[in-house]
Amino acid sequence: MSHDPLVTLALECRRLFLRDHEVQVHIGAHDFEKGVSQRLIFNVELFVPYEGSTPVSDSLAEVVDYDFVRELIARRIARGHVELQETLCDELVQQLLAHPRVRAVRLSTQKPDVYPDCAGVGVEVFRMKDANA
Repeated sequence: MSHDPLVTLALECRRLFLRDHEVQVHIGAHDFEKGVSQRLIFNVELFVPYEGSTPVSDSLAEVVDYDFVRELIARRIARGHVELQETLCDELVQQLLAHPRVRAVRLSTQKPDVYPDCAGVGVEVFRMKDANA
């Protein structure tokens, strides 16, 4: 009998997260968004198996460092304008999932200043590595 991969993640993985990481980003497909930065809020969850990431000697080298997520986001933003939140999310998720200790990633971006009558507009992506990978 095969197991539900989401249940497996919940039972076998530690969930690391970066919440409400606010960054100024050059993003947008509309003319008024070109050449200016706007606030973008990132929320990232990494699912890391307990096996291979449970500290024995209380050392940062034994776990996935949160700085890795912030640095990856900063590097992508430094490359310049991106039209779509979907494109940005897909690129970042692919790079985060390439980390050897990460089994799955949930990432969202949100533009909080687009419409005055809502908290934000955004995109969320969830991806898992192939179970055989």
